[in-house]
Amino acid sequence: MRQLKFIILLLLLFFDIVSNAENKRFPNIVYILADDLGYGDVSCLNEDSKLHTPNIDKLASEGILFTDVHTSSSVCTPTRYGILTGRYNWRSRLKKGVLSGYSKSLIEQDRLTVAELLKEKGYLTAYIGKWHLGWDWHFKGGVTEDINSLKSTPEVDFSKPIENGPMSHGFDYSYGFCGSLDMPPYVYVENGVPTMVPTKTTVSVDDKGFWREGLTSDDFNHAGVLQHVTDKAVRYIEEQAGKTSPFFLYLPLPAPHTPILPSSEFIGKSNTNFYGDFVLQVDDVVGQVIGALEKNGLKGNTLIFFTSDNGCSPKANFNELARVGHDPSYIFRGHKADIYEGGHRVPFIVACPSIFKGGRISNEVICTTDFMATCAELVGYAIPDDIAEDSYSMVPVLKGERLNNPLREATVHHSIYGEFAIRQGKWKLIMCPGSGGWSDPKPGKESEGFPDVQLYDLESDPGEENNLQTQFPGKLKELKQLLSSYIINGRSTPGEKQNNESAGGWDQIHWIDLSDKN
Repeated sequence: MRQLKFIILLLLLFFDIVSNAENKRFPNIVYILADDLGYGDVSCLNEDSKLHTPNIDKLASEGILFTDVHTSSSVCTPTRYGILTGRYNWRSRLKKGVLSGYSKSLIEQDRLTVAELLKEKGYLTAYIGKWHLGWDWHFKGGVTEDINSLKSTPEVDFSKPIENGPMSHGFDYSYGFCGSLDMPPYVYVENGVPTMVPTKTTVSVDDKGFWREGLTSDDFNHAGVLQHVTDKAVRYIEEQAGKTSPFFLYLPLPAPHTPILPSSEFIGKSNTNFYGDFVLQVDDVVGQVIGALEKNGLKGNTLIFFTSDNGCSPKANFNELARVGHDPSYIFRGHKADIYEGGHRVPFIVACPSIFKGGRISNEVICTTDFMATCAELVGYAIPDDIAEDSYSMVPVLKGERLNNPLREATVHHSIYGEFAIRQGKWKLIMCPGSGGWSDPKPGKESEGFPDVQLYDLESDPGEENNLQTQFPGKLKELKQLLSSYIINGRSTPGEKQNNESAGGWDQIHWIDLSDKN
């Protein structure tokens, strides 16, 4: 019997060693997601930038700087859904807009996330920062109002744990707040439990430092949130040093989104305005995270992603920035919320010395939904048909392998008001007049009289100024058919047809008709 126990012990030890050795082959993964950072705010992408971002630039010099990367939406919540699920947001129940700080979880309970995928492969997983994907608070006495409204103020029992939050979607450790930093309630939740019961109400006093009136816990200081979550992230990295399992850290920052509150050491540092100062603080955060990886001997085998969730918000005050010669959208039209390039073309940098050589620039068209398939290929996870329906692996691009064709067949863009566009090669078809968002011409009366669709050649016209919809009717119809097929088939990757979530039906999509009519 003793001999049998000894043999079993040896076998368990052997399998543990094999498992640890396999895990050790996998890189750590850190995904830093800035909030409302414009393409032109990163100095390595904008030769005319009045902001100098040395830490982000250094990361780009050590890795791959991508010049043609797009978020799946031009606003916060939907992009985050796409990053974690590999699926376009408009396939979920959220067809337009964003969630509030009281909204229920957007990620379906049975939908696999990138955190769950990596966890299955032995990763330790953590989320720290801004969630903005909804979770289920415990409401007192039921809810009679629309909790998705940014004006909602339901009564919450903060003494009880949340449900269907980050820990329900694959994160071993979670720390952060539910909505944007300008959406109540202003309460930290750690591992599903509010850190304090809020007893006071706060509201901002100026436009740039704006946050909506709402319940605020005593340990929640708006001006200190960015550094606070950074400290948590650095501490988490330090705790991983020496562990045999790889880790995945998802770090969605609350900045430079409103409230625009740079700390005192950054005020005036950019010589632009408060927004510029806040961007420099975001750059400093990137430096702190990379520094923690270096200090703990983890940088060499850590795959670092840096990007933004959409373009720069007009809250940055484009007029002020223009007076000092800075444009957060660079040469592109529009900004956050828009279907134009300025709404969804974002900085995107990937670095990892153990996987690929750095110092490269890539013009490959990438979507932030591609993160999930990339992680799956890196760890040898076979993606079934019913997950990551809009995710393509970036691994061939990262490794510098020759590609006969573009990585993605085409990329779908989406605005705050639910308007669509599709990009294939140099061509971009927009299925609405105007911006589909907040810039001119806005939806409604302002865009009356404009053509119903817009077709641009981004190679010769990156500023989307010359609508070619009448000159190339064949290309227009071709792209319209492709976009319609992506919607009808429930996916944009090869595979079996999948279902989209219902939310009042798809009758909103009036252009599903494939006739020649423009």
